[in-house]
This record gives sequence, structure tokens and C-alpha cells, in this order.
Amino acid sequence: MSTTWSAYKRARRRSRQAWAILGLAAATVVAGLSWYFTSGQFSAAEPWVGGPSEAPVFNAGWMKPLRGAAVVAPEKAVDALERLPVKGRAPKSDYDRSAFGQAWADADRNGCDTRNDILRRDLVAVVFTEGSTCKVSGGNFQEPYTGAQVVFQRGQNTSSAVQIDHVVALADAWQKGAQQLTLQQRQMFANDPLNLIAADGPANVKKGAGDAATWLPANKNFRCHYVARQVSVKAAYQLWITQAEKDAMKKVLVSCPEQQTIYSAR
Repeated sequence: MSTTWSAYKRARRRSRQAWAILGLAAATVVAGLSWYFTSGQFSAAEPWVGGPSEAPVFNAGWMKPLRGAAVVAPEKAVDALERLPVKGRAPKSDYDRSAFGQAWADADRNGCDTRNDILRRDLVAVVFTEGSTCKVSGGNFQEPYTGAQVVFQRGQNTSSAVQIDHVVALADAWQKGAQQLTLQQRQMFANDPLNLIAADGPANVKKGAGDAATWLPANKNFRCHYVARQVSVKAAYQLWITQAEKDAMKKVLVSCPEQQTIYSAR
């Protein structure tokens, strides 16, 4: 009887240990998924205002810091906006994309070009091409400019459905101070994750080189983050804004006075 009782107790103890391990594993999975859909990716929840719903900037898992731009201080975006210089546009006649260096360079020297880094950062369920740990071949995400669920599939006729947008367009930057930057600084600007978001292709084409005075995302829930990100980029690279642009930015930020600048540890 004693032997039977001891065996029963050992079995109960092993059962409790097994359930404890399963419980810990489940908690780990839940925590991991929670990070993935909040800190790690665009949130599936509306609206995009602060906290878990902020669009991502930097992931230390595979991205390396860029050095050179001014550090963006954590503060209210409306306060940072007030410190941006207000001037008129410089001529655009001499603008050329090559002034910003090689397109989609491996600026952080992590072995992957910037376009693929941003696709990996912003998409969910990322799939790489066979034999590569860089080249993204597929994925999906809740696209920020339209709010729609968008699927990315690499291909000659499909890749353009998801484009990497410069939040502050290169041509806009050229007319508002980037001419005074060095070529190295401009190449950093064109590849800085702070200034890049995976976006719906048609929406990005419609935006063109527009600033906040001429184009804002159709998804109004994303506008506060979008404007705060433009303010942050212009502050980091010491660019200016026009009066019409400032007025448009203030009009957006008045609806979210606590909206913070967009920054990351980098």
C-alpha cells in the first residue's frame, strides 16, 4: 500500500510540474504575441494614437543605429513644432535624386538594404526568399495611410503595391534645408528608419513630394503620428517648414495635444 501511495504522489507531483511548465510556456507565448502586435508591428487596433499603436521605428534585433542626425528629444510634438524655423521654399529646379546618394543603401551596414529592413520591420508574418535572411518575399500588415489590410508579395507586377515612403519627401527636404547638408547626411536622411514607413503604393504615389499642407493620410487615425513623425524628422535634420505647412500641422495636432515626438533608442 505504501509503495502504491508513493507512486501516486510521484505521479501527482510530475503532473503538477508538467502543468506548471505548460502554464509558463503559454504565458511566454502570450507575452511574445503581445509584444509582436504592439511594440514590434503596426497595431491591428484603432486608433493610431500613442502607446502600443505607435508605428515602429527601430528594432535592435537586426537594425544597427545610424549616427549623425540630431537626437530627437521626447516631448510634445506641438512644442517641437514651434521651434522649427519657418521660411519659404528654396528652388526645386536643381533637385536630383542622386543628391541623396544610393537608393536603399545598406546604411547601417547590417548586411541588408534599407528597403528590406523596413519591410521586415513593418510587415507581419514575414517570409524571406529562399536562401536569404534579408530579402523579404511576402507578408501583410494594416497599412497606416489607408487603414486597410494589405498583402505584400514580391514580384515584377506585385512589389509596387507596397512602397517604402519617405515621411518627409526627398524633394520637399531639398527645398527646405537639405541642400545645406553634406552628401553623407543626405544619404542618411534617405535611409533613416525614422523617416521611412511601408505604405500603400497608390497612396504613396498620390502623396508625391507633398508636405502636410498638400497631403495627409486618408486614415485620420494615423494623422497625429504622421505629423509628429514629420516634425521629428525635420528637427533631427535641421530642416525648416513653410507657414502653410505649420498651419496644417497645428490643425492636426490640436486634436491630440499630448502626441509625443517620434523617437527611439538608437
